[in-house]
Amino acid sequence: MRTPLVIDNQRSAEPDPTRGGSGPGFIAGLLSKLGPGLVTGASDDDPSGIATYSQVGAQFGYTLLWTMLLSYPLMAAIQEICGRIGRVTGCGLAANLRKNYPKPVLVFVLLLMSAANVFNLGADIGAMGSSVALLVPRTATLFTVIFGVFSLLTVLFVPYTAYARYLKWLTLSLFAYIGVAFLVRISWREVLSATLIPRMNLSRESFVALIAVLGTTISPYLFFWQASQEAEEVKNNRGEEALKRAPSQAGKQLQRIHADTMVGMAFSNVVAFFIILTAAATLHAHGVTNVSTCAQAASALEPIAGRFAGLLFVCGIVGTGLLAVPVLGASAAYGIGEGCKWNTSLEYQPREAPRFYAAISAATVIGLLMNFLHIDPVKALVWAAVLNGLVAAPLMVVIMLMASSNKVMGKFKVPPYLLWTGWIATATMACVCAGVFLTWK
Repeated sequence: MRTPLVIDNQRSAEPDPTRGGSGPGFIAGLLSKLGPGLVTGASDDDPSGIATYSQVGAQFGYTLLWTMLLSYPLMAAIQEICGRIGRVTGCGLAANLRKNYPKPVLVFVLLLMSAANVFNLGADIGAMGSSVALLVPRTATLFTVIFGVFSLLTVLFVPYTAYARYLKWLTLSLFAYIGVAFLVRISWREVLSATLIPRMNLSRESFVALIAVLGTTISPYLFFWQASQEAEEVKNNRGEEALKRAPSQAGKQLQRIHADTMVGMAFSNVVAFFIILTAAATLHAHGVTNVSTCAQAASALEPIAGRFAGLLFVCGIVGTGLLAVPVLGASAAYGIGEGCKWNTSLEYQPREAPRFYAAISAATVIGLLMNFLHIDPVKALVWAAVLNGLVAAPLMVVIMLMASSNKVMGKFKVPPYLLWTGWIATATMACVCAGVFLTWK
């Protein structure tokens, strides 16, 4: 058995170093508590997210900055709801669907989620290879294969937490986008207006951009991931039970899920906000309205990194990609495995859960092979975000019905404020999807 894999939170029996006091001990304790949230937030800002936010900033300038303010409470609510379902029931989303809903609903959900995951996974792998080609020309295909094989081998033989704690330092390069914003000429009054007052043209391009932004922030693969990881905590921590069986644990656990989700999603959205802002100030302001290559996306970092902009961009793409690819593959495998009653845990060695790891391997290999269809890597990333947005809406309907069901949640149905926010998130995604189809020509 492997070391327990817990992305959303890691607890210790040791005294809490963040309570009281100040100085290095306080900071170190705080950072240790925020580490899992940092990894989750960074994996949400995967290569697909970076490309989407860069394209939106270049194409629309500051116009869509308001989407980050809107999406934060919506994404935090739906992720918290998924975490609550996993913790209350001790099962992931697919297992709850199998137990409580007709089989066609389960099959429909798994097909949608798996298709979106595999496409997103393939686009992320291709982006990692293409970004390295900025530093080592003509090696995109080679590095795409290397990253695909490396990602698969690490899932098979290395606990995710063992290398995620190092990879998260690479994702700190994303903070360079925040630094750029204070080095270039920006009308902060215009930025504030664009952030607080929603504006957009009712055009096909605007709706596609909006569904891409929402799809890469409110991502279906994280729905399954968060619920499954909470279920794993129940299984792997002595003395902990599903809250339906141990109501006395509810106060502490639900508070933890809320705090961890809010912090992780805040990190994700702050970075996303500044990627859009930086692309608007550096690319859109100089007439670049279409990001079609990794080199163009990397040029947004030139004000802070100069000739090292490419290196900084590669660190961000590779770091977030290597974090996100295992999550994408594993979340698909959790869904399929739970739906089929397989052993499903990244704690198991491959020989202990062969079908679960076969599903991860299949998703990774199919995603890798997609890169030999000669699809433009940046366009693939953006369309992966669009597909996630289109798939998210029906999945969110199922999740909200589950979260408000007495049969599934018992007395731990989500509270009214969370229920309303979740349904608003679902309605928002559905309306934007409808806008995409109605304006498509």
